[in-house]
Parts: sequence; C-alpha cells; structure tokens
Amino acid sequence: MSNMKTSPWSWVPTLYFAEGIPYVAVMTIALVLYKQLGLSNTEITYYTSWLYLPWVIKPLWSPFVDIIRTKRWWIVAMQLLIGAAFGGVAFTIPTSFWLQGTLCFFWLMAFASATHDIAADGFYMLGLSEHDQSWFVGIRSTFYRLAMIVGQGVLIMIAGNLQVIFRNDIPYSWSLLFYGCCGLFLALWLWHSYILPRPEEKVLVKPEETEEGEKPKGLMESSVVSADEQQRLRTVADIKHELVEVIKTFFQKEQVIVGILFMLLYRMPEGLLVKVSTLFLIDNPGSGGLGLSPQELGFVQGTVGVIGLTLGGILGGIVAGRDGLKRWLWPMVCAITLPDIVYVFMAYALPHNLLIINVCIFIEQFGYGFGFTAYMLYLIYYSQGEYKTSHYALCTAFMALSMMIPGLFAGALQEMVGYRMFFIIVMAFCSVTFIMSALLKIDPSFGKKE
Repeated sequence: MSNMKTSPWSWVPTLYFAEGIPYVAVMTIALVLYKQLGLSNTEITYYTSWLYLPWVIKPLWSPFVDIIRTKRWWIVAMQLLIGAAFGGVAFTIPTSFWLQGTLCFFWLMAFASATHDIAADGFYMLGLSEHDQSWFVGIRSTFYRLAMIVGQGVLIMIAGNLQVIFRNDIPYSWSLLFYGCCGLFLALWLWHSYILPRPEEKVLVKPEETEEGEKPKGLMESSVVSADEQQRLRTVADIKHELVEVIKTFFQKEQVIVGILFMLLYRMPEGLLVKVSTLFLIDNPGSGGLGLSPQELGFVQGTVGVIGLTLGGILGGIVAGRDGLKRWLWPMVCAITLPDIVYVFMAYALPHNLLIINVCIFIEQFGYGFGFTAYMLYLIYYSQGEYKTSHYALCTAFMALSMMIPGLFAGALQEMVGYRMFFIIVMAFCSVTFIMSALLKIDPSFGKKE
C-alpha cells in the first residue's frame, strides 16, 4: 500500500503524461485517422469539434467528483476507462460500422479524460505539500508537453511506419496503434493503482446539530477525517447552492460582457485554423494540400510545432511576469495572429522542402504560444475575488467553447472556398482579436513581479 512517503517523482510525471495522451488522441490523432479513412474535411471538423463538449461542461460536474468517492479512485478508474476506450477504437476501426464505433469510443475517451483532469488537478493539491506543489509545477507541465510530443509526433509517425510495414493497410495499422495505446493505459492504471499516495492530511469536522439538538449519526464532533473525505461530506444540496452562487457572481463581474466576448473571440482565427491546418498538411496536392506523410506530419507538427509552442509560452510567461499583462498585451495579440500568414504562404507556394515547412510551423506555433499567454493571464485576472477557483473553471469552459464553435463549420468553409481563400479568411478574422483586446480594461500592475 502506498503512503504519503511515496516520492512525488514516482507519480507526478506519469500522472500528467497520462493526462495529455487522451486529449491529443481526441483532438489531433482522430483528425489524421479520419482523413486517412476517407472522410471529408467538413465531416472531420464537425464530428471532432463536438468532442470539445466534455471540457466545455466540465465545471458542471466537477463538484460531484469531490463527493462521489475519492480523487484517487477517480484517477485510476478513468485511466482504466480511457484504456478501454482506446481498445474500443482499435476494435471498431476495421469493422463496417467504423465511423459510429470510433466516434462512440472517442466520446467515451473525451468524457473520461475531462473527468481525469478534474481528479488529477485536485489530487495534486491533496497529495503534495504547498512547497512541493510549487516545485513540481514545472515538472507536471513538462510531462504534459512530452505527452503532446508523443501523441502528435511519435504515435502518428508509428502509424505511418506501420502502414509501410503492412503495405498501406491503413485500418489495420491504425488499429494496431490504438491497441498499443490501450496497453499503455492499462500499464498506467496498474502503476497508479499501486503508487499513488493516499492523502491523510488531518482536518477537524464539526457536524451540525439536528433540529432536536441531537448529534447526527456517523462522524462525531471534532472527529478526524482525511481531506478527501471532508470534501465528500458535502451534500448535493450544498453543491447546487454553491454552483448557483458561483454562476451568479461570475456574471455580476465588472466588464462581464467584454470579458466573455474576449474569452470566446480572442482565439477565433486559431479556432478556425487548428483542425484545418492539420488536414491541409496531409491533404494531397491535387486538393491544394502539402501531401505530407504521417511520419512527416508527426515530426513537423508533433515535434517542431510543440517545441515552438512551448518556447513561446515560456517566453510569454517570463516577460509578462516581469512587466505585467497590460505592457505585453499588444505584442502578444500580434504574435497570436500575424504568424497565421505562413499558411497563406504555404497554400500559394506549396513548398516541397521539409525545412521550409518546419520553419513556417515553428514560427506560427511560437507566436501562438507567446500570444496565448495573454489569454491565460486574462482568465486569471477575470477570476480574481471570491470563488476564484470555480470562476477560473468557468473561464476554461468558455475557452473550450471558443475552439469548439469555429471548428464546427471550419471544414465546410474550407471545402466551399478552398485552402488559399480559407487561410485569407482566417487572416481577416484576426481583426476580431484586435477589436476584443482593445476593449479590455486591465490593471497595469497585474502580473508584475512585486
């Protein structure tokens, strides 16, 4: 049995690696799979954009993760469920009902992944001291990024190599890959079932008296329970009342309309671009794409792109921490929008040189990582005050919605106008990002290092 003496090094890296893989599978690997199985861009972007929904509505069921079983239980249960969902995708790919089957299991994976996120982030705070929480924040971020590289890069490259080995048998190759992911998650489930600590941070709980003045049955006054158990003592009625209060106060904040519109529209160009850009890279030149193989895509987008995104985010955090959000807002707005023009260039030039493509993707992703810092800092800024954790969770729901809505019709728009005009339209929508940013009122001292 694990205990609180378990080293965080034995579970923090693997926990956040496990958090990243299913998200990448649902958001990126599914795009490549469906493209290779012959779906149109309209169908791919529409179906896969709906998979954002669990992250949109996550704040509505996150309180119940607190009261139904422990966060440790949720983590290991969701990892087993994610493993089963990977197995389900693998099993249904070669069948005649592959579309309905894989979508069903991707939906299951998405809901399990979103629930795992809630439990993992809560467990991180329960299982570590305040000092360790601060120390390991960079470690968890690093291993989440590593999951991005493995998911978007290594796994897609493996799928491409399997297609070479099995003479372009696409369904069989993808099926093998997903069976491998199933095995990976079964291993993670077994590991975390054994190694995750069982937090025993002691707290005092004083039960309320009944109307007759009697003590309720169960826990007696001043009895000692774990922090996880204390969370679960809350009733559904308490949570319902708190949820109503959280939502009410969220919509009573200053600049609420501008704030919500900013959350929904700041990333409008990226919301249109993110799925279509992947499809553009792998689509055949006859359809206006670059015709990259899965191996090339995995390297370009899953490795070079993720490194650019990470470096941009790190730089954004450093400069915003030094000078504050207000000082760097406009450079960040330019960074998240203007590099999108590399797709206009690639759509017209159709470069065959992999180095040129890599440079373009690196520039765009570096700019996105740098500019995305402003968005994340504004979510923190908007969430300040009472219920800041719950308000931040609602902000992240709007963040997921901001990617879901444009994605629903991005593929249809692209097929209507072609890749070249589509990327020009994306550049035109960059004006929305500038307009929304101009309407913000931000305290100049916010984010500055004291």
